[in-house]
Amino acid sequence: MTTSTDRLFEKGNYANSYTEVPISNPGYAWRDGMVSGNGENGYVTSGSPYSDSFIFQYMLFNYPSKAPRFIPYELTEQLVDARWNVFNQNDQWKITDGSGSTRVRTFYYCYHPGHQLRLNVTSRGSVASYKRWTNYETAETGVHYVDEFGEWVRTSFTSRADNVSITKIEQSSIGSKINMTISIDDILCMSRAHNGSIELTELQYKKLVDQKAEYIAQVAHYPSYEGSELRNAGYAGLTQVIVVNGTKKRVLLAETNESINVGSEQNPAIQIINADAVYFITQSNRTFEMGSIEDFAGQPEYPLVEQLFRNTNAVARKYSDTQACFDYEAALVPHVEQHAAEFNNVQFSLAGDDTDKYADNLTLIHKQQAMTTRINHAFMEQVYNQGRYAMICCGGSSAPRLYGMWTGEWNPGWRGIYTLDANVNLQVAAMNTGHLTKAQLGYIAFFLRNAPDFAYNARMAYGMHDALQVSVNSDGDRGMHVEYDNDYPFQYWNAGASWCLLPIYEYWQCYGNMQIPIVDSLRIHELQPLLSVHDGGLSDEEFANLLRRGYLELEKDILLPLLTKQANFWEQICTPEYFTDKNGNACYQSGKVSLNPGEKYMIIPTYSPENNPIGYNSTITANATMDISAARDGLLMVISMENAIKREGYEAAVMKWRTLLNLLPEYKYDEDGALREWAMNEYKENNNHRHLSHLYAAWPAYETQSNQSLASAAKIALMNRDKYNTKDATAGHGWMHKALVSARLKQGEGVLSSLLPMMKEFGYYPSLMTDHDTNRRNHCYCTDTSFGVVGAVNEALLFSNRGVIEILPALPPDWQSGSICGLMARTQVEVRRLSWDLSSGTAQVLLSSGINGNTIELSAGIPWEKAIVVVDGNERELLSNNTGGHIQLKLDMDRDASISFMFIV
Repeated sequence: MTTSTDRLFEKGNYANSYTEVPISNPGYAWRDGMVSGNGENGYVTSGSPYSDSFIFQYMLFNYPSKAPRFIPYELTEQLVDARWNVFNQNDQWKITDGSGSTRVRTFYYCYHPGHQLRLNVTSRGSVASYKRWTNYETAETGVHYVDEFGEWVRTSFTSRADNVSITKIEQSSIGSKINMTISIDDILCMSRAHNGSIELTELQYKKLVDQKAEYIAQVAHYPSYEGSELRNAGYAGLTQVIVVNGTKKRVLLAETNESINVGSEQNPAIQIINADAVYFITQSNRTFEMGSIEDFAGQPEYPLVEQLFRNTNAVARKYSDTQACFDYEAALVPHVEQHAAEFNNVQFSLAGDDTDKYADNLTLIHKQQAMTTRINHAFMEQVYNQGRYAMICCGGSSAPRLYGMWTGEWNPGWRGIYTLDANVNLQVAAMNTGHLTKAQLGYIAFFLRNAPDFAYNARMAYGMHDALQVSVNSDGDRGMHVEYDNDYPFQYWNAGASWCLLPIYEYWQCYGNMQIPIVDSLRIHELQPLLSVHDGGLSDEEFANLLRRGYLELEKDILLPLLTKQANFWEQICTPEYFTDKNGNACYQSGKVSLNPGEKYMIIPTYSPENNPIGYNSTITANATMDISAARDGLLMVISMENAIKREGYEAAVMKWRTLLNLLPEYKYDEDGALREWAMNEYKENNNHRHLSHLYAAWPAYETQSNQSLASAAKIALMNRDKYNTKDATAGHGWMHKALVSARLKQGEGVLSSLLPMMKEFGYYPSLMTDHDTNRRNHCYCTDTSFGVVGAVNEALLFSNRGVIEILPALPPDWQSGSICGLMARTQVEVRRLSWDLSSGTAQVLLSSGINGNTIELSAGIPWEKAIVVVDGNERELLSNNTGGHIQLKLDMDRDASISFMFIV
């Protein structure tokens, strides 16, 4: 039986305990905090009753290092040697630097937190009835407790409408006033959980409180490194303090003698006395124009701080009533209109474990940990919803970082960057089918922001022109090849442009030709050479017209030009000098200018992430299956886009890409029938590895859907990983990748067994955010699992591609009854409701088309006897399936038309 308190958390989660973040030596405590965000600004809050902390976030923060921001010139010169040594299987060949020494890898810049605000309550008692929560519909986090002074409630959210974080604290239920001190914790006392490449002691910063105690702020100047775009840059975070019927004053706390704090007063704070209510309005940002670091300490004022105060004060005035009292609820309304609509687009429910539906987070985690062979359905629902919630919160201005957008650490694991050979890809797997509308804009902005560097990579690694090669990593500002060495030859990872453009292509499949607003984060003025299918880019007149228009068309301004440039990459990496003969043997012929019948190009060099063939001690290889699949899928995407737009001369482009498609290397199969990781007769498979890159044809691509032989080979390859991988099986991204591949291979049991390890061990924090590993061995906060779970569930319940929808393709065996509403199919169809009850022998789906003339082949992944269609309330049997096999129903739908089907199973 549910209570009124239970119903408060029908769309949210809660915990009956908290982890206070200590002022010094906080360790990993911040990770238990609950989160909110709008894709640009956000926070993590501990929920401590008397010493709460808010760690504010800004998605584009980057801490510089001394590492170079350019690709070493010698990289281009090494291509000839790389190819020759790979061809001759010389695994002792080494990548060198300009002096001839073995190259040492350098790194990108590092994500970092904003200011850590401390709310130190003066009057303390004995806490009872404690609860903290996250509301998925409003993006509010809250704290409730009772002590000798009454019942207290504190709520906060980050506004999508106004781009600020707002906190409300009101007097207690019996009228006890608010007395507290607001301060900012020292940076050097915050968590530094990992050894990293940044020199934090070279930062300079100040804590600021204005004389009227209107705000408390932190302003910082980054280290000034030669050649860094952040040489004169810095950041700031400001919290405006509004007090109702009380007083506030500027006070000085004891100095901490922190070496990097260069303020004349090291520890200013705001004391609040006898207030009826207190409101905080916070915003963070960065600037490239902080001035020289030599002048920073002596500056009396900072334009960035002044701008932040103007912004927060504008919000304060916007939502103040005639008595100049701030109205929290009024500020919440326009934000909720945006956020709730996004969250409520999809609703997921599983029958079973109903008594756990309203359990607190730790209870759910413990119940799941006690189940080693199945997923608790209440836990499954909750982590699915939490994943969707967090995806929404960190979407809109960029792609999700390794940490989503939240960190309480300086030097976070893997620098909290964007990893594009699995992590980001997994995190956006549910973005389009999950019916989000803002996250895609951030992802596109991220890609375009880095696109000039992706062109730079192709030019420097391969000597290419008018082509894109996506780097394995990016720090958000830059994505050029600097992170590579002999152990991690990322400069020869080739599949990135195809993989990273696929989510944008799927956005088009789901929603059609959208208009993408031109915003500052696109860095539009650097994109003129790239936003055209023609070598050389847009003319000045074309570019000026685009700017005047104010938006990019998804088809002709983004997808066609960028897909063409990724296709150009595959065209230019293929040289007739390196090929396989009609027997599949690797060959080299100097000066060869064309292939003979039966010959195929070799893709050389290649890199199948972190793996190498048995007996070959280098990861620089040839014909990585991942590259073959990515090239095939990338060429099919550009062909599809050419056929959709039908620009002048498109037929010649289609013919060119189809010709290249037919000359790509063919897949190879092992003795047991498994799809091989390298399509090379000369290599021996190595299945003792967690990565599943060679199963690209199953996910993220679609080849296995129409090629059953390939699907069978992929299933054997997946089984071999299970059988032979005795190394690291702890990484959440590996398990999520496997879950998505299993879903595409229609293996419901595989989906379940892949989701379980992170759930039954220690993958989830009390906030229901996730770690990088099942056992937390790297102590790394990471949203791969949180977001990847959503993608895996979506794919298990609904497969779709252009003109194709399959319901329940990989239903886990014990998911006997449930429903999901609002998923998008990759054929401009909304699946308004999909429900199933195997005990009663039915599965129902309600489809709504977004376009006219939408021809769809519909099928079910479960055996069925007959299908019943309901149109305009009239029911009729459409088809009997006497074989129990996989039969497709062909539908023709018009825009806004809805058709309901019932499958009798």
